[in-house]
Amino acid sequence: MTQPPQPPQPPNDPRKDGFGAPQSPPPGGGFGAPPPPAPGTPPPPAPGTPPPAQPPGPPPGQPAYGYPQAPGTPPPPAPGTPPQGQPGQQGYGYPAPGQQPPYGYQQYPQPVTQPMGGPGGPGGPGGGKKFNAQLTIIVAAVVAVALIVGGGFWYASSGDEPKEEAKTGEGGSGGKGGDSGPAGGGGDEKVPSDTSAQVRFQLPAPKVGEDTTLSVKGSWLTDDAYVKSGDSKIVGYGPKDGKELWTLPLSGPTCAGSRQVSEDGLAAVVFEAEGKKEYNGCSQIAVFDTKTGDKLWQESVSDGGGKADFQEVVISGETVAVGGGTDGGAAFELKSGKPRWTPKPSDTCKDAGYAGGEQLVAVRKCGSYDNPRLEVQLIDPTSGTPKWTYKLPAGIDNAKVMSTKPVVFGVDSTDITASGVSDIFALDEAGKLRSKAALGEREYQLDCDVNMVQECSGVVVGNDRVYVPTAQHQGSGEYGMTNEIISFDLATGKTVGPKADAGERYQMLPLRMDGTNILAYKIPPYDKGGQVVTIDPKTGKQTVLLENPAQEDIRDAETQYSLPDGAEMLYGNGGLYISDKLMSKPSASDTSKRHLAVVFGTD
Repeated sequence: MTQPPQPPQPPNDPRKDGFGAPQSPPPGGGFGAPPPPAPGTPPPPAPGTPPPAQPPGPPPGQPAYGYPQAPGTPPPPAPGTPPQGQPGQQGYGYPAPGQQPPYGYQQYPQPVTQPMGGPGGPGGPGGGKKFNAQLTIIVAAVVAVALIVGGGFWYASSGDEPKEEAKTGEGGSGGKGGDSGPAGGGGDEKVPSDTSAQVRFQLPAPKVGEDTTLSVKGSWLTDDAYVKSGDSKIVGYGPKDGKELWTLPLSGPTCAGSRQVSEDGLAAVVFEAEGKKEYNGCSQIAVFDTKTGDKLWQESVSDGGGKADFQEVVISGETVAVGGGTDGGAAFELKSGKPRWTPKPSDTCKDAGYAGGEQLVAVRKCGSYDNPRLEVQLIDPTSGTPKWTYKLPAGIDNAKVMSTKPVVFGVDSTDITASGVSDIFALDEAGKLRSKAALGEREYQLDCDVNMVQECSGVVVGNDRVYVPTAQHQGSGEYGMTNEIISFDLATGKTVGPKADAGERYQMLPLRMDGTNILAYKIPPYDKGGQVVTIDPKTGKQTVLLENPAQEDIRDAETQYSLPDGAEMLYGNGGLYISDKLMSKPSASDTSKRHLAVVFGTD
């Protein structure tokens, strides 16, 4: 499957070499002991030993996270500093020239992106700004975000402590697990007696042809199964042993999978129709049982001349809603597939997409391409009737919903690719603005897919806070980079302490809430394994739930995935499940073993 021409997507090539030192192919193409050193080769330093004064650099074009920098290497620009010596502003989340790519990104040119609703785009690589009407829209967006608060600005200022009361919010899927006592500070996850993890199982990568990108989006975790999309199929595996439990064939590759699983184990998926073309349209919607693999129903929606195309699917209560295309949104009854509503060609406003979970939130788009107007709506999941509508000012052409209860969404007023978030808005139960948090540009490392509504990675909402990771920066030591997780109070838009430090040469991403704690993944340096930790929001104390092996071939398998947005990460049942979203054929020079998914566990 090649990616569809609409809606546009940023480069999301999962074939990046991760965060460690240059990789060597694991022996036999799998896990095991690293190959013996060549005769005369000095033994490697013990873990924790400082790197030599003149360490070798990573291969050209592949700077790796955690790899020691040569003495004299200037530190990366401070967050928010524009790249020097290159006209035009680069896209959010992509490194400036000479700057180490964040979270394992390799150097990529700025994507040429066409916003949903019409032709056009930026002026080529490098993120050149649009002119005429589009320049006016962008300028208006920046001004609008500043004025939308009404009474003034809320800028980030640290020092406040979290409030005593705590409410669990949203931030991804996953289950409960472990075999010992629960983590302190309100965490639901149990701390195992031994946090040292081993590889539970790995799923082989499907075969991919030349110049082809295969979409394998969708992964789900329950107490009964780990479910992962493959090449035109969905497969259920034993969550601890990887034994294949069932297989659900599909007519084509998956385009989207619901983040939510219903209480009785139902999940939803969007996939391609059957055909001989490279891309056959993401028109098929289905609901299946994660326990048995049985498909309850499969439907599509007419767009007047064919089948409507969708790129997102969510579940809220007994409703499945699909959006993310250019045709508008539709919804179905969860168990029967009976249509609840469908788009009409005569609609002057269309639902761009939905966010599910505890409530159903729609992002609705009105107006023309040159003058889009967006609305955020809380809607009745049965009828689609809006309970309230929050109108965004002209010039804001994107809204990414991070939580549906409370309703929290972000916009990007500084980058025309709309893949980042410059400002986060919190609304009250009546749809009125509570606060705005100004994130700035390049200061935080969360990522949202272009023209998607509920596809943000690296951000979690809970405790009446929103938790986001900072961009990587120089650590306290001579070598290596690090970051923190910062929280913003949804009542004020200000930062509140304490922050959570990733630690020297680690980087940390929030995955979801763990009760009132924050569950986070720590990306490892080149000589250690990754960790899953639960963080007490009141004290900042971190409790390790799982630590992966530092063995080189295992670490290479762990760090083959692009984070935060190129992989799906789930934690539950005492295990960490990492899988790809897109797969392509490795280059001839890349001899490392690729996996569809790698699963680690503490038992």
